[in-house]
Amino acid sequence: MEAAKLEEYRPELSDPPLEIYSGDNAGPMLDGTSLESGEISPPGGSSLRVTVADPDDLPNGKHDDEDHPDIASEAPADEEIPAESKAEVSGKVKKGPSLGRGSGSSNGGRSLARTSSGTMKKSPASSPGSTTPVRPFLKSSSPAAIARRQQEAEANGNGNGNGFHTSSKSNGSISAPVTPRASAAAKASASSMTTTPKAPALKKRTPGVDTPPVTPSSVSSRRSSISPGASLSRSTGTSFGSTRRQSLPALSARSSAPSAAELKRWANSSSSSSRISSSKPTTPSRVTSLSLHSPGSVSKPNDYLRRSSPSVLNSPGAPGPKSPGPSVRASAKLCSPSSKSGSSSFSASRGQVANGSPSSLQKKSGPMAATKRSPRAFESPTISSRSMSSEKTLSSDKLAARRKSLTPEARDTRLITLPPVDVKAGDDVRLDLRGQKLRSLDCNLVHLTPKLEFVYLRDNKLSNMDGIEILKRVKVLDLSFNEFKGGGFEPLANCKALQQLYLAGNQITSLSGLPQLPNLEFLSVAQNRLKSLAMATQPRLQVLAASKNKISTLKGFPHLPALEHLRLEENPILEVPHLEAASILLVGPTLKKFNDRDLSAEEREVSLLYPASTALCIRDGWELCSPEEAAESTTEFLISQWKDNLPHGFTLRKAFIDRPFEEDPCHCEFVFGRLDDGEGDLTLLYQWFIGEQTPVNFEPIEGATNKIYWPKHEDVGYCLKVDCTPYLGDQQFPPVSAFSFAVSPGTGCPKVLSIQVDGEPLEGNSMVGSAEVAWCGGTPGSGVVSWLRKTENNSPVAIVGAEDYEYRLVLDDVGAHLLFMYTPVTEEGTKGESQYAMTPVIDAASPSVANVRITGEFVEGNTIRGTGKYFGGKEGSSKFEWFREEQDSGDFTLVSKGSSEYLLTEEDVGLRMKFVYTPANIAGACGVPASATSDKILLAPPRILQLRLVGDMREGSKIVVSGIFIGGTEGASRVQWFKTDTPHNTQNLEPISTSKIAKAFRIPLGAVGHYLAAEYTPVRSDGESGDSVYVVSDARVEMLAPSLSFLTITGELLEGETLTASYGYVGGYEGASQHNWYLHESKNATGSLIAEASGSLQYPVTEDAVNKYISFHCLPIRDDGAIGERVVTMIPEPISPGSPKLLTFQIVGEPVEGAELKIEKKYWGGKEGLSNIQWFVTSPDGTQREIRGATDVTYTLKLEDVHGLVCCSCEPVREDGVRGPISVSQLLGPVLPGPPSCTVLEIFGSPVEGEHLFVNAVYNGGDKGPCELEWWRRNSSGEQKYLGNSESLKLTYEDVGARIKVVFIPVRSDGIVGEAYAVTSEVVQDAEPEGKALVIPDCHEDVELVPTRTYFGGQEGESHYMWYRTSTKVRDSILPIDAEFVCSSLSYTPELEDVDAYLVLEWTPVRQDGKQGKPVIAYSKQPVIPAEPSVRDVTLKEVSLDMFVGDAYYHGGREGESQLSWYRESGNGTTTLIEGATSKTYVASEEDYTYRIIFGYTPVRDDGVVGDLVVSEPSKVIYPELPRVQKFVLSGKVIEGEVLTALEVMPKGETQQRVWDKYKKEIKYQWSRSTEPGSADFEPISQQRSCTYKVRLEDIGYLLCCECVIYDVFGRSTDPISSTTPAVQPAFPRIDKLEIEGRGFHTNLYAVRGIYVGGREGKSSIQWFRAMAGSPDLIPIPGETGRMYEANVDDVGYRLVAIYTPVREDGVEGNPTSASTDPIEVEPEVAKEVKQKLELGAVKFEVLRDRDRSPASGPQQQQALGSLERRILDINRKRIKVIKPGSKTSFPYTEIRGTYAPPFHVELFRNDQHRLKTVIDSENEVDLMVRTRHIRDVIALTIRGLAQRYNSTPLNLLLKM
Repeated sequence: MEAAKLEEYRPELSDPPLEIYSGDNAGPMLDGTSLESGEISPPGGSSLRVTVADPDDLPNGKHDDEDHPDIASEAPADEEIPAESKAEVSGKVKKGPSLGRGSGSSNGGRSLARTSSGTMKKSPASSPGSTTPVRPFLKSSSPAAIARRQQEAEANGNGNGNGFHTSSKSNGSISAPVTPRASAAAKASASSMTTTPKAPALKKRTPGVDTPPVTPSSVSSRRSSISPGASLSRSTGTSFGSTRRQSLPALSARSSAPSAAELKRWANSSSSSSRISSSKPTTPSRVTSLSLHSPGSVSKPNDYLRRSSPSVLNSPGAPGPKSPGPSVRASAKLCSPSSKSGSSSFSASRGQVANGSPSSLQKKSGPMAATKRSPRAFESPTISSRSMSSEKTLSSDKLAARRKSLTPEARDTRLITLPPVDVKAGDDVRLDLRGQKLRSLDCNLVHLTPKLEFVYLRDNKLSNMDGIEILKRVKVLDLSFNEFKGGGFEPLANCKALQQLYLAGNQITSLSGLPQLPNLEFLSVAQNRLKSLAMATQPRLQVLAASKNKISTLKGFPHLPALEHLRLEENPILEVPHLEAASILLVGPTLKKFNDRDLSAEEREVSLLYPASTALCIRDGWELCSPEEAAESTTEFLISQWKDNLPHGFTLRKAFIDRPFEEDPCHCEFVFGRLDDGEGDLTLLYQWFIGEQTPVNFEPIEGATNKIYWPKHEDVGYCLKVDCTPYLGDQQFPPVSAFSFAVSPGTGCPKVLSIQVDGEPLEGNSMVGSAEVAWCGGTPGSGVVSWLRKTENNSPVAIVGAEDYEYRLVLDDVGAHLLFMYTPVTEEGTKGESQYAMTPVIDAASPSVANVRITGEFVEGNTIRGTGKYFGGKEGSSKFEWFREEQDSGDFTLVSKGSSEYLLTEEDVGLRMKFVYTPANIAGACGVPASATSDKILLAPPRILQLRLVGDMREGSKIVVSGIFIGGTEGASRVQWFKTDTPHNTQNLEPISTSKIAKAFRIPLGAVGHYLAAEYTPVRSDGESGDSVYVVSDARVEMLAPSLSFLTITGELLEGETLTASYGYVGGYEGASQHNWYLHESKNATGSLIAEASGSLQYPVTEDAVNKYISFHCLPIRDDGAIGERVVTMIPEPISPGSPKLLTFQIVGEPVEGAELKIEKKYWGGKEGLSNIQWFVTSPDGTQREIRGATDVTYTLKLEDVHGLVCCSCEPVREDGVRGPISVSQLLGPVLPGPPSCTVLEIFGSPVEGEHLFVNAVYNGGDKGPCELEWWRRNSSGEQKYLGNSESLKLTYEDVGARIKVVFIPVRSDGIVGEAYAVTSEVVQDAEPEGKALVIPDCHEDVELVPTRTYFGGQEGESHYMWYRTSTKVRDSILPIDAEFVCSSLSYTPELEDVDAYLVLEWTPVRQDGKQGKPVIAYSKQPVIPAEPSVRDVTLKEVSLDMFVGDAYYHGGREGESQLSWYRESGNGTTTLIEGATSKTYVASEEDYTYRIIFGYTPVRDDGVVGDLVVSEPSKVIYPELPRVQKFVLSGKVIEGEVLTALEVMPKGETQQRVWDKYKKEIKYQWSRSTEPGSADFEPISQQRSCTYKVRLEDIGYLLCCECVIYDVFGRSTDPISSTTPAVQPAFPRIDKLEIEGRGFHTNLYAVRGIYVGGREGKSSIQWFRAMAGSPDLIPIPGETGRMYEANVDDVGYRLVAIYTPVREDGVEGNPTSASTDPIEVEPEVAKEVKQKLELGAVKFEVLRDRDRSPASGPQQQQALGSLERRILDINRKRIKVIKPGSKTSFPYTEIRGTYAPPFHVELFRNDQHRLKTVIDSENEVDLMVRTRHIRDVIALTIRGLAQRYNSTPLNLLLKM
């Protein structure tokens, strides 16, 4: 708090707030009606009146009604009495200080006890010298509570002891005993203020009472955190004494009022730091403290879930985890007071808790952490008068056990306080003018001052709030039951301190004008005419009572972040299903009560089924629907709002955000779809926002601009939003949004999102592993790292000592994969699931070799060996090369390679050998070569080494004997060949040849089937022979393979000839050999198969083969199927073309003059060259002539060809010049004349005004006919005007400045018209100005006179005109002497003076450039004639239903016998004369229907001159009488699902019969439903406008009404008539369109959705089953009878079947209906992990075993954490075993081991997702626990997968079905 605000704070210890404690189901007394009527309504339905008085002031304990009419008076149930009335009375009663330094009964304080009559008595233990404030306790009046209190009273001596009654069960009325034990606790509290206590051991919690042990330090923290006048709230458990609640004197004894110095110290500490640190607890016990909350603070369920060790539990009053010091201290921030005498409280907004320690939602420090989560709605520093109960937090692993241990009584008992106000209100701050019939606030009775804090103006006649603005300090304002109608709330904007506002019983229609009141906590608008609750945000409003209005929509519902109680009874909106769930969505987690009852668990569950954007859509006008349809409906609603702003051609198909969890990546997805085939793709930009607990007040998150966002710890409990801004090219479009639920706290169990290994997998390199971890609310710690080596088909083996992120590859890793295994571990010790990443196969390092040398004896014939030390992984095919030294140059030449050994030969004698070693690994990589050199080689005796036979051991094959000659240069060594039947035998050899020098030998036929042997006798060049050596073949000689001895192609290589292939076959008997012909562009080009010649030895040469080569392919095949090698032969030269000739020759085209003829011919004989073409024409007399120059393939017919016959000749010529025979086409014709045309078109003449222009046109196209000529004028703007069709054109002034265009249209003599030709002249020049003609027409009185004149000479300018009047007739164009000037304008209107006189006009023509011509004079032929008779103001009046009267005003001399007429006018304006109607009156008839009547007046002068007819405006349309209905009834059964039909009965009168028969057009209907059952008020049913209506479910119990409107053929309608049915009855129950919704995976939630028909649904039954795919058998799932079902691993592979039996609310049961899903699949992430483990074949899991769990223990029994022991679950393809790890005192051993043979199975537990049971047989089973459901599913699926895959165990046995 700021120092300036602290100076104003002067607390008065005598001003306590009013606190009311309720009994059964204690909850906030937030019902506006009950509070104002002085009653507290418990759930039981009865009420208890509160009467409070001081016994010292009332004789005999009785209440004085006259002194305190506020309390004693009875108010109607619907009226409201402000809480301040009771608070004020309480303030008058209480004399002493509240929560001051005085003590309770233990130190002489006085306490009051309630007697059975309801009054308060002094306690005998109280001291007469001290006074204790009275705190009235409200007890429940339910029968159970009364009976319980009577039993307690009897047990405690009628309750007249030293304290109030005490309830041991804590579920009755709240008691406040003053017992010695409480006094002892108070003394202990006082002593703990000066002494720092030691932390005692934890006490065992009493069963059924949720009271954690409390250290003395916690008592000290409570006392130091209580301020004067602050309201108290407490946790669900009480830390003093054994009872659950203490009396207020006892609480008072434990509190002390801070001094002014302490207050100043608190203010300084709060202003110097954004957070006030707390002391660290000395023990890990749970600390429960009394906390003080500001009215705007909202305790969120997730606010106190800490990421700490499970052994430490924090609460809003508990010390922070990081503050030093052994003592426990609780401090708070002070807010400035709203008034000098007001009470104070501590601020506890979203970022802070009551003791000032950092909230569990804030981990960051600094300004951002301190201010980011402070809602704008809670920024007011005004003092709150309401306190909220402190919350105790539990560790995540003991929270479930603690909940189950609580009894219902313990959970329902709560300490509730009303919004308190100043209870010591004096006359200077209080104004009470109730029931004074005030109409305004400016009368003498009303005296408003700024000091007033409590103003009561109810039961008056006020209609406006003028004057309220002066009440700047008012806290309670009661304006109920006045005459306010809406609007005019602006004066309330000045009432910033207003806390309670009562507007009930008025006629207010809207709250949109109600300003934002920062301290308003209670608002009552009941019994008004509100249709919605749209108003400004009220940041601290806790109670909103709006009962008995006309609210029908939630559109515009305001943001009320502190609302706890909402009342909407007796409003139309209550008919909306799940309205309570909608209220939960709109308000948020602060809402505790709805319509005077606690929120139902069912509606809370329903609210969770709606999507995150539901509240936003409801505020924008979306109509609430069922949860099953909400996701699709809200999405369509949002898309409809965005569709006009989306990029053209695109639509939004999906906008979605994952459910966010703390420190877990949250993905968003926006999918746009194309509506057309347009170009361009969208670019999407993202921005994340964070809002409140409901989707409002979003603020951008800095830097969050990706598709993924990691919610932080401080984001827990708040909603997220993503704005996706689409860009199409450079154009930006408005963003679309997606919304999420509130961020959920992390599980604390980390998980690995991605893992990878970086580095080159090469021997000697380092590999570095890394992992991306989502800590999910846990404190990031150091994970466990290990490296494993895995070879193919073997399990991974851990590498000893490899426990760092970096690992260097060694030789043993070459050829294997490395696995980087990472297990995330938080600082709290929680382990996540291990993940691994596998490297590619490790490659060896670059190979190298050292210490290369040559070993062996360096003598010819010996073998020497090269060696070296290899390095670089496993050695592969290293290269070995031997080089021989050159005799002359000394260089070395390669002689051998591929072997490390070398046989010395004669060539090596006297020379040195060099060995080169090129190292290579098994991957083929080579290193740097190394070499070694030997000594000189010595000569050896002749001998042969490595003798062998080279060649194919087949008949006719050539075989060669080969060996290495040792001992100098080889001479004429000899070879003799043998055959033998035994291999490796040189004794019994049969010679097949003589000894020869030739080393080659062709195998004869006789050797087939025998082994072949050779004797080799080595002979040196000097003749010395060595020992003979024999060699025998390894195989017997085989028959020859199929082959061809020769292959040829014969025939003439000419187009049209036939080629023949022939070949010789060798290799047994020939079978079905294959023959194919191919075409080649060249000899080396790839050939294309000639399909038509396949399988034939002949090929007729076609045109396609010309200039190409032909090959023949033959594949020899023996009769036993053996296939030989394919043989190919090709012709030596390309195919020559044939002699050129034309196969076809004709002329194509129309024989018309000017048309183009074309030759179509088909050439044969190679490639065509330039063939010779000549065109001929034959005249009609038979003479044929050659057309000169016509030698092309096309020819255009000319005029001289008309009527002749045309033909053409062609001499084919090949491209090489060879000519063929000439061909002549058939005659074509006769040639018709061509279309007419014009070859020359010219204009002759001078283009000057007045001159003539002529045309010269030359015609072409047969005989000329009557051609057409047109003259046109074209001005500068391009407009044209037709001037005529004469041979010449005379130019006029209109042509000046324009051009003259001539259009010539040629026409042949036979009438054929050709295309038009045009030519344009130069611009026409103007002539001298001249007046050619001037004529004055006949002159009439009052008629404008415009002379007729002709101007010539260019464009006329401003010519001069002079009008004269004369009495004599003008002659010879000379102006008379008596001519009188009249005017100087072109026109003139003769006046009365001009009658019988002549008029003269003198005209001086002037050209546009100002040049004048000669004047011209004209005169009238006759004197001025009088005006023609006329009439005006012709009107028509309707004097009766069908009678009309016409009237008019005559002008134009004396009127003669004027003519009157009547007309009919149709709708399209057509008029018809009515015969015989000639008078001023007219009566309409049936013929006039749909017509309008017109009156006509024709004036006639007395001399017989007749004027023009003038008509009146038409009358209105004339119609007959409207049709009427005598009776209107509804036919049909009034039962749900039946059809009702509306029937009309017409009157019997002749007129109505005629109207119905002739003029009725249609009847329209509207069906309506009564607003309430039995009510006479109806509201229309949308879209129900036919004569029939099908009765619906919502109609049951209501009346139906059908309204009928009749329309005639003229478009008119009658007044509505209606008929009403009795109350609708329900139909027989059934269920339609039953289906199961869900995603199809084993982790998803499935829901049954169907349409129930048959009245209000009662307790319908649902049973879930499993069924194998394709099997009709159903297996029931025990206990699954709800609408929703959460699948698990047991459902994998089965279909889920739900059988729905509909039951009406009255018990009538319908027929069952079933629905099923597709077979359930494994969730993809689980399936991926299971697949990896199944591929490994052996895997281990870390699990926990519950040693204390026995089969007798129910599944709901909770086990202590200490009974869980660590185990290793080791499974592979054959068996499963559970291993107990070793310790310092024991070795690991196997507890259970078994195979997958029946009865082995795995059991899962639906109520515990962390538990599974493995059953080996009836005697061996084990209960195991895992940390997450994910791990449990992986274990179960892995076990079942191994059992099914490798042991063929049926699935039903594994599931124990």
